[in-house]
Amino acid sequence: MKLLFVASEAYPLVKTGGLGDVAYSLPVALHKAEVDVRLLLPGYRDLLRKLRGVRILGWLELQGAGQMHTARILESQHPGYPFPLWIVDCPALFDRPGNPYLQPNGYDWADNAERYTVFARAAAELARDALQLDWTPDVVHAHDWQTGLVPAFLDMLPQRPQRIFTIHNLAYGGHFSQADFKLLELPSYWWSAEGAEFYGGFSMLKAGIVYADAVTTVSPTYAREICTPAFGYGMDGLLLSRRYKLHGILNGIDPDVWNPATDPYLPAHYSVEQIQPGKSLNKAALLQRFGAQNPAEHLAFPLLGMVSRLVEQKGVDLVINAIPGLLASTEARFVLIGAGHGYFEQRLLDLAAQHPERVFVFIGYDEQLAHLLEAGADIFLMPSRFEPCGLNQMYSLRYGTPPIVLHTGGLADTVVDSSPNHIAQGVANGFVFHDPITSALKGTILRAMDYFYQPAVWYQLQITGMKHAFGWDNSAAEYLTLYNKGATA
Repeated sequence: MKLLFVASEAYPLVKTGGLGDVAYSLPVALHKAEVDVRLLLPGYRDLLRKLRGVRILGWLELQGAGQMHTARILESQHPGYPFPLWIVDCPALFDRPGNPYLQPNGYDWADNAERYTVFARAAAELARDALQLDWTPDVVHAHDWQTGLVPAFLDMLPQRPQRIFTIHNLAYGGHFSQADFKLLELPSYWWSAEGAEFYGGFSMLKAGIVYADAVTTVSPTYAREICTPAFGYGMDGLLLSRRYKLHGILNGIDPDVWNPATDPYLPAHYSVEQIQPGKSLNKAALLQRFGAQNPAEHLAFPLLGMVSRLVEQKGVDLVINAIPGLLASTEARFVLIGAGHGYFEQRLLDLAAQHPERVFVFIGYDEQLAHLLEAGADIFLMPSRFEPCGLNQMYSLRYGTPPIVLHTGGLADTVVDSSPNHIAQGVANGFVFHDPITSALKGTILRAMDYFYQPAVWYQLQITGMKHAFGWDNSAAEYLTLYNKGATA
């Protein structure tokens, strides 16, 4: 089976979130299952710098916004990938520094509609072997709004591959104006309620939903949630009408990258057979990294960690509001890593300044520090208001760091609450609350801390989480089944 895997980011070449992790791990897992994979990515500046041994496959002339773009299609290798990478090299659209979607001031690039329309056109051209490479995919798997037009362009081909479209986060719909639609010279028949039109503009994500043969989300619960007004962002009716082709497949994590027994970012390795003293040594290293005067003095007290974008979706406001009361009534310590809304960044910095030996904050993202936090924290905070899948809760379970989560999306599918019944059954691995309010989070943190001071119960929670298999094998097998449905239809 030949698979063209189309994404706007992929670890370790370029990553802004979970999509980048999936675009790395899933195609690698499918390759192991003997799928012939090509991963197609835009030629961002930072990405091109990381490639080795580039060759030019050919050139494509692609319609943009009132102009034609010439794109070189490059083939390259990277040590992390056991198959060729294909790159759409169009400097006018992609040769820019920094974040692939945002300007340095935090606003979207003004020409994002053109950038990802041209990228989608390139994917469709390669799917019909326009460069005569003698490689035609049986399946094209596109991801999130940036590739939403790929299934739509493929719909125009006389011989179509199986089209799979994955929604990683419905909150980002790729919404653009009718003026953009016309300037991009998109097919006029797409401008309808049954096409890409969406409340007077057009949505690339909607196009993906409409024109794909199958639509997947990154967890079973999220697949159900997005069919409701609360989580549907105006597309719940559309998704309900397409429920026959909607599938929830839980993401996995890379068990080699996220493995406390071998993680190169950790000063002390540990496994499920011997969790201590590895956790304690990493906890001390984490506190030392954040400038704690005497890390050993903190080891007996619960250290709660969080790695997150600092936005409302992630429930960071709930954490910020809960911290002062918890500092006053408990011996808890907090270490938080993230960047996002300036208001939340400042609130966290203020808390760290007021409580320099109890609250530790890093504004930004650091891969090594994120790994060290997963290993060094005792409890992981992830109170997202919605979470299509979530990966950090799986990393935390793998690292023996029971997570606290809201019952939503992939969090509900992976974290089993430590109720007395679940503890007795040996299935509890974390803590779950149901209302996105500060008092509910605070109460759950206090409940988790009660168990932290019960070593036998705590050890059982850690073991249960660490033993769970969150690798990509099962997810890859589900995708393969979906691919084969189209191939045999």
